[in-house]
Amino acid sequence: MQLKQEKKRLLVIEDDLGLQKQLRWNFDGYEVFVATDRESALAQVRRHEPSVITMDLGLPPDPDGSTEGLATLQQILTLAPDTKIIVLTGNQDHSNALKAIEMGAYDFHQKPFDPVMLGLIVERAFYLHALQQENRNLTLSQGDSPVSGVITRDPVMIKACRDLEKVAPSDATVMLLGDSGTGKEVMARLLHESSVRKERRFIAINCAAIPENLLESELFGFEKGAFTGASKQTLGKIELANGGTFFLDEVGDLPMSLQAKLLRFLQERMIERIGGREEISVDVRIVCATHQNLKKLIEEGSFREDLYYRLSEIVITIPPLCDRIGDAILLAHYFKNKFCDKEGKSSLNFSQEALAAIESHGWPGNVREMENCIKRAVIMTDGPSIAAEDLGLHPSDADMEPLNLREVREKEEYKALIKALARADGNVAQVAKLLGVSRPTIYDLMSRYGLK
Repeated sequence: MQLKQEKKRLLVIEDDLGLQKQLRWNFDGYEVFVATDRESALAQVRRHEPSVITMDLGLPPDPDGSTEGLATLQQILTLAPDTKIIVLTGNQDHSNALKAIEMGAYDFHQKPFDPVMLGLIVERAFYLHALQQENRNLTLSQGDSPVSGVITRDPVMIKACRDLEKVAPSDATVMLLGDSGTGKEVMARLLHESSVRKERRFIAINCAAIPENLLESELFGFEKGAFTGASKQTLGKIELANGGTFFLDEVGDLPMSLQAKLLRFLQERMIERIGGREEISVDVRIVCATHQNLKKLIEEGSFREDLYYRLSEIVITIPPLCDRIGDAILLAHYFKNKFCDKEGKSSLNFSQEALAAIESHGWPGNVREMENCIKRAVIMTDGPSIAAEDLGLHPSDADMEPLNLREVREKEEYKALIKALARADGNVAQVAKLLGVSRPTIYDLMSRYGLK
């Protein structure tokens, strides 16, 4: 028995009934949905997730203008950025069509439309959408990017990785913000490995770990005889990183006396060694990190505001482990397997109490604390499984959160329904549009959860 192939989904946003019928007839090979205004269009996008949309910019309550159509276009692209939108415009509406393209529309076609030409545009849009989805899936499965090695399923952390991938090809100065132990240096190295500078050196320096009287020479280097003990010319870390990436860790601890010199370097990309008279040009990409609130330090007068703006061209925030949904146990398994291999031990398992303790622990030391904790447990455990005591964690008083998929789904379904009912003030038709389902479905859900 041959399975019926699912039709491609096309949404037509058009308030003219005659054009609606004409477009339906023209695209009878697709599964066509129709919307007449912004509200119904957004509801159809949420419910059916069409790959391609044709839309008229003249939508009510502004049928003779383009304000409502452009606003609808923007909201759809925010909701479903991969959707290909084809704008249908009148002969005198060329400027608005170009504006729609600038906002992210795929293409435009003039009315009255040519059925054959519009059909070709729509067919090409479906092909391009499918191609992009396939490329994305291949990229995810192959994991070519160094960032793909980050162990996470948390949406916020995944976004941080995606932002890092976007900025990597540029030479923009990047500031990484996050608590101690979240992996700021790891992210900085991944940024370097994803950049065009990956064949050159990655040099890191921790501003908090070096005494103030030595930090300047570490950064900028010195000439022979510049001070007592300077027996030979020594290059600074910035100069050593020429052509590559220079990572300033804990930049919030940089002394005020050196902040001015670092600012001058960032502005002119020139350094001068201690005791030297020659300015040296250095081509280096700057990445910095801190766990401190730099804006607060600026208010207190201990960090230069102009330096902050030079360093924060791109800011990427790395969430603490306690905020990364599901990542604690994911990382625990990863580190357990890693250290079992390293220590030559047969594969160990976590007891249910250990998993509950890992899930409930706050991990104030973040990933660094987690790594050390699992390493110690793998080394010290004698039996076939790791208990909460082996981890040095107290067994959780509460049981692990139930992961029954039906219960989780019903819990979230109930929350979404309550929110939608409140937002729509009990209007069932409005609730159905907000949630992207039919009215009978809403009545069924309300009955199931005892809501009136």
